[in-house]
Amino acid sequence: MVAGIHHVTLITRKVQANVDFYVGFLGMRLVKRAGGFEDATQLHLLYGDAKGSPGSLVTFLVWEDGSPGRAGVGQVGEISLGIDPMSIGFWLTRALSAGLKPEGPFEEFGEPVLRLKDPDGIIVKLVGTNALQAAAPWTNDTIPQEHAIRRIRGATLFSETPDETRELLVNHFDYRPQATNGAISRLVSEPGDIIDIRDARGFWASAPGTGTVDHVAFRAADDAELQSVRTALQAVNSWPTAMHDRKYFRSLYVREPGRILFELATDAPGMLVDEDETTLGTRLFSPDDKPERQAELEVILPQFSMPGDPRVIYRDLPFIHRFFTPQQPNGNIFVLLHGSGANETAMLPIAHKIDAHATLLGVRGRALEEGAPRWFRRNGPMSFDQDDIVSEAEAFAAFIDGAIHAYGLDPERMVYIGYSNGANLLGAMLSLHPQLIRRAVLLRSMAVLTDPPAVDMSTADVLVIAGEKDLYGPYTQPLAERLQNGRAKVELATVPAGHELDDADLPVIQRWLKQSVCPLPPKRGEGT
Repeated sequence: MVAGIHHVTLITRKVQANVDFYVGFLGMRLVKRAGGFEDATQLHLLYGDAKGSPGSLVTFLVWEDGSPGRAGVGQVGEISLGIDPMSIGFWLTRALSAGLKPEGPFEEFGEPVLRLKDPDGIIVKLVGTNALQAAAPWTNDTIPQEHAIRRIRGATLFSETPDETRELLVNHFDYRPQATNGAISRLVSEPGDIIDIRDARGFWASAPGTGTVDHVAFRAADDAELQSVRTALQAVNSWPTAMHDRKYFRSLYVREPGRILFELATDAPGMLVDEDETTLGTRLFSPDDKPERQAELEVILPQFSMPGDPRVIYRDLPFIHRFFTPQQPNGNIFVLLHGSGANETAMLPIAHKIDAHATLLGVRGRALEEGAPRWFRRNGPMSFDQDDIVSEAEAFAAFIDGAIHAYGLDPERMVYIGYSNGANLLGAMLSLHPQLIRRAVLLRSMAVLTDPPAVDMSTADVLVIAGEKDLYGPYTQPLAERLQNGRAKVELATVPAGHELDDADLPVIQRWLKQSVCPLPPKRGEGT
C-alpha cells in the first residue's frame, strides 16, 4: 500500500543561500546533486537523512536568478519537518542566533510548532512530534542528535476543492482523516506523516516560480503498486502521466481536482544506487550518465560551497551572470556574451574547451525580444536601436567595473568572447568604450553602430571569425576594416561553418590566445 510522503520538491533562486540554510542551518545532509531529469541544465539538489531515506527527502530545482513565484490556490503552501518536542527551545535559540525571524512557538493540532522562512520565503515549520522517528539519523558538530531533523512531518495544501482533494488522498494514497481545525483538515498516513488541506477558496491564485513548492511525492513500495494506482486513477478520469524512470526511483504524476501536483515514487532503487553512504552528495551526476555530458554540466550548472568551505561570494550586479571558477585557475578570465535568445550559460562549455583553466564570467543581455534575451533592441532584422546600443554599452561597462572589484579580476587578463548579437555589442563597445576592452574574440559579428565616434582603439587586440557559409558573412569584413581604421590590431579568420558556432572555431581561438594573452608574472623565487 502507499505509505506516506516520499519527498517534497521546491524551487530556489539562489543555490548558495539554499545550501547554507538546509545544510548549514537545518543540518540536513546533501545526499544528491544532479542535472534535472526534465532539463539536465537545471541543477537538482536533494537533502535528507544519512542515507537519503524516502520520507526524509526535501529536494530543490535550482532556477538560478529565476523569476519569483507566489504561493496560493493550487499549490503546496507550507512544508513541515519533524523534531523532538523537547527541541523547540534549541531551534528557537538557533534561529535567533542565525539572525532569522522565527514565529512561535505555538500549537497546531496539539503539537508545538516553530515557523521559519527559508531564503526564498518558503514557509518551513519545525514540528515537535513523537509520531515520527529518523530512519537514518544525520547530525553535525553544531546540532546534537537529539535535536536533529528527523524526517518530513508533512505539507499544507492550498485547495479550492478541499473535499475532492481529501477524497483523492483517502481513496488512492491511503491517508485517513484525523482532525479538523477551522479551515484546515488534517489527514494522516500509516507511517505517521500528515497532509493538511486548507480550504483556500477566495485566496489569491498561485504563480509558478522560485520560492514555491513544485509538488509533493508519496511513497509506493514497487512498480506493481505504481501501476495499480495509475490504473485506479485512470478509472476515475484523473490525469496521471506515463510512468517515468528517475534513476533513484520510478514515478508517475497526477494533478488532483484542485490542480495541485502530486507524484507517486517508488522506494527503490534509492539514493545509494550510484554512491555509497560515505560519499553521498559529493559528486555531480548527469541524468544520462554520459561522461561528456557530465563534463559540460560541471561548467553550466551553478557552483556552490558547502558550509564552512572556502567560497566565492557571488554578487548582485546590474546584469545577471554566472561566475565559474575552475579547480586550478591559470589567471585567464573569459567574459562571455551570448547570441540572441540564449543566456549567461550558453557560452560556458565552448569557453571551457578553449581553456579548461580559465575563470569564466558568462553574462545575460538585458534587452528582450518576445521574452528572449538580447544585448540591445532592434527595429528589424538589420535595423538596430542606436540609443539602446549606447545605453546598454554604458551599463555593461559599469557592470564590468563592478565585476572587477567584486571578484578581484585582473583587467589585463580579461578576454571578451562574444557570439552573434553578443559579438555585435562588443564591436560597438570598442568604439564607445575603447579603453575597456583590451582583447576580444568576435564570432559571426557585424557592425551595428550607424555613426560610430572616431576613437583610438590602439590598445585593443581583436580576433574576428566569420563562417564561410554564414549568410551574414559579408558583413564581417566591413566590421574588421572599421576596427582597423581605429588602429585596433585585428586578425580576420574564416572557418568552414555557417552562422552557428563550430568546433573549427576552437583551434583558431586557442592559437590567437597564445599570441595575444600576456603570460602570468613569475612566482616569487622563480626568476624574472
